[in-house]
Amino acid sequence: MHEQPLEGPLVGEDGEVGYRGVTACQAVGISYRQLDYWARTTLVVPSVRDASGSGTQRLYSFRDLVVLKVVKRLLDAGVSLQNIRRAIDTLRSRGVDDLAEITLISDGTTVYECRSPEEVVDLLQGGQGVFGIAIGGAFKEIQGSLSHLPSEPAQAQPIGSTVAERPTEGDELAARRARRRAG
Repeated sequence: MHEQPLEGPLVGEDGEVGYRGVTACQAVGISYRQLDYWARTTLVVPSVRDASGSGTQRLYSFRDLVVLKVVKRLLDAGVSLQNIRRAIDTLRSRGVDDLAEITLISDGTTVYECRSPEEVVDLLQGGQGVFGIAIGGAFKEIQGSLSHLPSEPAQAQPIGSTVAERPTEGDELAARRARRRAG
């Protein structure tokens, strides 16, 4: 059997990269029990690969890890799991492409979605906001956490293939790093 190295992003045949549950927990700062509960109750379902029976492992995308980080922050701030679920479901139903452009503002009960500094100021002036979570900040935190954690290929690689032979186009983290270096 071909042994996969533990460092760097491993990319599957379709270019998709995934992170195991243990890695997700380390990157986000949650327990495996929380992660498992959130997956089983469909709060945050792994988008690369869900567990499908005994012996299979969930694989989370970079975006999933960002959502997990936001959920953790909202929980830490005292927002109920029911209200967090409503906020995450709303974001998911809108098909938000760039989460990094959104700031979530909450008064501890309701969660508001803001897409501009003006919207944030309006909410704060209106008294609705007590704390805010800039999702772009969560992106940066997860990027830093993942810099030393392993990832997995979404698809099994054929025996004898190496990670170097695989394209990294599906690796959102690598793409963000390349854009930062270029600009």
